[in-house]
Amino acid sequence: MKKRKAESRKRKAASDLDVRFPLSAFGFPPTLRWIGGVDGHLRLIDQTRLPVELVEIECRDAQTLWEAIKTLRVRGAPAIGVAAAYGVCLGLVAKRKAESRKWGRGEGEKGRRAEPQTPGSPSPRLPFSPSANATIDEDRFFARLDEVTAYLATSRPTAVNLFWALHRMKQKAAGLRGAMPPAQIAAELLAEARRIHEEDREMCRAIGRHGATLLSDGQGVLTHCNAGGLATSDYGTALAVVFSAVESGKRLQVVVDETRPLLQGARLTTWELQQRGIPATLICDSMAAQVMREGRVQAVITGADRIAANGDTANKIGTYSLAVLAAAHNIPFYIAAPSSTFDLSLPSGDAIPIEKRDPREITHGFGRQTAPDGINVYNPAFDVTPAKLITAIICERGIIRPVTRETIIEKVSTGQRPVIPVS
Repeated sequence: MKKRKAESRKRKAASDLDVRFPLSAFGFPPTLRWIGGVDGHLRLIDQTRLPVELVEIECRDAQTLWEAIKTLRVRGAPAIGVAAAYGVCLGLVAKRKAESRKWGRGEGEKGRRAEPQTPGSPSPRLPFSPSANATIDEDRFFARLDEVTAYLATSRPTAVNLFWALHRMKQKAAGLRGAMPPAQIAAELLAEARRIHEEDREMCRAIGRHGATLLSDGQGVLTHCNAGGLATSDYGTALAVVFSAVESGKRLQVVVDETRPLLQGARLTTWELQQRGIPATLICDSMAAQVMREGRVQAVITGADRIAANGDTANKIGTYSLAVLAAAHNIPFYIAAPSSTFDLSLPSGDAIPIEKRDPREITHGFGRQTAPDGINVYNPAFDVTPAKLITAIICERGIIRPVTRETIIEKVSTGQRPVIPVS
């Protein structure tokens, strides 16, 4: 009997780690979604398993989400921002559950046992242990909030949406401090995370509508990395332009860079395009110049991880090279990104922090050694494309052209909070 119970617990634990779906032409699950109420959890597609397997994993605490962001199980600046907002809720949920267990064992404040619950009464929903002193509870809540946001901010340094979302969650909580108990603030934070999620969906659709006007029937469009639904809440940024253009009746041929070293273009973008039945051709990154020379590309569209006030744009490594090649072949080069990706606190791309990743991503890509032991490796995850090489930036508020400090401020500055490091 005990053995069967242990096996049952193991099966349940395994189901909490991943949920498998058969690959199909349409109808794959959303990139991420919150399951349940205030005490719920985050479910997201493990993008490291695509395109061979479609697997969802469950994040029930901030540590699991931090690992998912760091290891690119969830990736793309908008998706990271949404995940981080939910991550704040996860951190508060985990703490509340831990405190509830401690009180249930009689280990709460001054050894006092928790009050027994009458049958049918609702479970206590305080993020932290009950206390006679509401100020103590509030102080603990905000100390934990600071701890969680600072921790999640260390997961990846370049994607500005991460810091934007964490800052927004902290600002929301600060505005409610003293006006309601921590339990209600926790509920309001979940509502705020859901608003961020829904806003991203709406922004993706708007980016698609604006950007589709820049493409013509029969064109070849080259894209880099993955800036589709997997990188956002719904529709994508760069791929949203393609999706919207196709839905309007335009016929496009998409050329996809494989995007070394982690092959997000090969693994993710081609998969998304196949799911939607859009013609796509995969190329090695080093083939882009030849493809342009042959006249197969009439536009280049990529996403962005951070855009400085002057329009300099950080995106997946290799984007800068494409912009140079596009300029050499007189091909328009477009950036598609929501307003939350702009960091108006940075005057230029020189101030954008560039993440350096594990050398083994190059020397042992996908588990196979491809370089000799001891070789020096430089592995920046992003590069910065100068604004002068960008034909236009497409955001949910319209098309920014020419790309200058003045046109950017005119389009995106209204209501934008400055992005600051979360400490």
